[in-house]
Amino acid sequence: MTKTTHPAAPVLDARALNRATLERQLLLRPSSLSAKAAVEHLLGLQAQNVKPPYHALAARLEGFVPQELSTLMADRDVVRIVSMRSTIHTHTADDCLTLRSFVQPARDRELTYFRKGLTGVDLDRLAALARDLVEAGPRTMKQLREALSVQWPQADPQSLAVAARCRLPLVQVTPRGLWGRSGQVALTTAEHWLGRPAELAPTPDSVVLRYLAAFGPASVKDMQTWAGLTRLREAFERLRPQLLTFRDEHGVEIFDLPDAPRPDPLTPAPPRFLPEFDNLLLSHADRTRVVPSAYWGRAWQGNQAYCTLLVDGFLAGLWRLEQDALVVEPFGTLTKAQREDVTTEGERMLAALYPGVPYDIRFGTVVRPRA
Repeated sequence: MTKTTHPAAPVLDARALNRATLERQLLLRPSSLSAKAAVEHLLGLQAQNVKPPYHALAARLEGFVPQELSTLMADRDVVRIVSMRSTIHTHTADDCLTLRSFVQPARDRELTYFRKGLTGVDLDRLAALARDLVEAGPRTMKQLREALSVQWPQADPQSLAVAARCRLPLVQVTPRGLWGRSGQVALTTAEHWLGRPAELAPTPDSVVLRYLAAFGPASVKDMQTWAGLTRLREAFERLRPQLLTFRDEHGVEIFDLPDAPRPDPLTPAPPRFLPEFDNLLLSHADRTRVVPSAYWGRAWQGNQAYCTLLVDGFLAGLWRLEQDALVVEPFGTLTKAQREDVTTEGERMLAALYPGVPYDIRFGTVVRPRA
């Protein structure tokens, strides 16, 4: 870890970082922001599956109904695209055309893992051919593999399709991602889908400021973890005169916007039901601001992540929807008051996303093994 060179900087402990981050993440109280404004503020929502963005907004917004986000997606105001950490995110159209360019160096680096399967492949020609293919009509990854393999039969088909995804900003077209609809993953370019060209990548400095507004206070390594990029310290150093600096409990220097909220660490934090892979749990190098050390690795097993429950602002259990019940699996013992609060929040979430569906709320015991 990078030790602070400013020993007089105030210390923010895990609880102080927790409350500040929850405030930025719209999780201390339901926000009145629109779905589009929330997606923009949060710099996108993890969207490995279809439902997580809807669950993420239901946990954060007052009066959210899934049709609001679904309509934005149908109208192409938000899109699903591989961006940070090589994972699918739901972004606003504007962020799709800029943030994807910002993280392009990470997508270029990702290609090095597939170089054996791409021996003899001209990547510029591949990108041009793939663009022609998907702009002529949305293609599945299988269709891309098959079409590109005709040109490079000696190459690994999966590597060819991954190369197209890394070199081009490919969005998932609807009906994939719409609430209550089904559809396989079919891809075209962001420019073709949105009807306008990609823009220049934003400056690192501007993205640092947005990251701190949504995830701060944070260290350089925290932001690099979120973005999947390296070498961002220079941007923080340029911004240092206009930022505040603190230390965490380990002596790591952390930065923040001067006017950003840093609530009292004793501020109540109601329970929240978060989807699998929620960015709250993935966007810092040191996740102890949300994940107690005793529960590290309990929210996922291999590549499988589980829906998570926050109690008092910290990871406290898992949850899942069964055919007739919301099943809550705390890691430890909840007090009677905590169980009542969890039940109330569960009822709020169910009413927002599944109105009229007669779900029971049941408490169980976590039986999944540790990762």
